[in-house]
Amino acid sequence: MTDDGLAPLLSEQVAYYRAGAGEYSNGVLDLPGAAQLEAALTAFAPTGDVLELACGPATWTRRLLEQAASVTAVDSAPEMLALARERVPDDRVRFLQVDLFDWRPDRRYDVVFFGFWLSHVPLERFDAFWQLVDDSLATGGRVFFADDAYRRPDELIEGAASSTIGRRVGDGTAYRLVKVAHTPVQLEERLARLGWDIRVVPTAGPFYWGAGGRA
Repeated sequence: MTDDGLAPLLSEQVAYYRAGAGEYSNGVLDLPGAAQLEAALTAFAPTGDVLELACGPATWTRRLLEQAASVTAVDSAPEMLALARERVPDDRVRFLQVDLFDWRPDRRYDVVFFGFWLSHVPLERFDAFWQLVDDSLATGGRVFFADDAYRRPDELIEGAASSTIGRRVGDGTAYRLVKVAHTPVQLEERLARLGWDIRVVPTAGPFYWGAGGRA
């Protein structure tokens, strides 16, 4: 898909999260494999200054603060950021509203973290997104992410081969989103081609996590 075609889709994706912000739970992952994600993040130990991309309603922000010295949490949806600020009133967090596809950090970080965001990055923007991650990392910096490849059959509005899906918010309004069904092996190989040394690990249930840094 060309950039001209991607722009409306990405705008619709942001609109979905803006419209659905009030329907989000407190961030409990009650599915098989969730405990493995938590354990993997604890073992990774996101210490120092952390950049959290697509923080949403602070599902992971509180968890990061258990080990991090500070967190810069960014998101495109102001409604999500309002929830996040309410849920995590901590002076160690800096919340920023940014366009995640058109933003560069004003500093570098020890850790870059993103939970359930990578699958919403179109493959056409994959390389550019990882350049953003690279631009955000201090020397010796590390990356951790968690995600899933699960897509319900009713979401596949353009067929299983397409990464465009459809979802509805509580009032029934339909939106298109990006949902790339990465497999851990393919994702690890794709990252290696970009010069990253990141291990991607499947869990029980629909999840996977990745951790590492520059090769």
